[in-house]
Amino acid sequence: MQALEQEIKELIIDALELEDLTPADIDSTAPLFGEGLGLDSIDALELGVSLQKRYGIKLSANSEETRRHFSSVQALAALVASHRA
Repeated sequence: MQALEQEIKELIIDALELEDLTPADIDSTAPLFGEGLGLDSIDALELGVSLQKRYGIKLSANSEETRRHFSSVQALAALVASHRA
């Protein structure tokens, strides 16, 4: 799962053009929004599109389940892993 988390961290950095961050700067368990990484709703939309393109995952923007998946890198990795199985 660590390799997948690393891959998702790189996707976040690339998709959101966070050139001042490295994957090592992103805590896998920290919140992606608010006080964690500090992403906003526009970032969520861009990240969702990137996840759909790379992994073929369909997400519902207003779903409570989607919000849970976007809570951390670890949660996103679990989502991707469950779609691969």
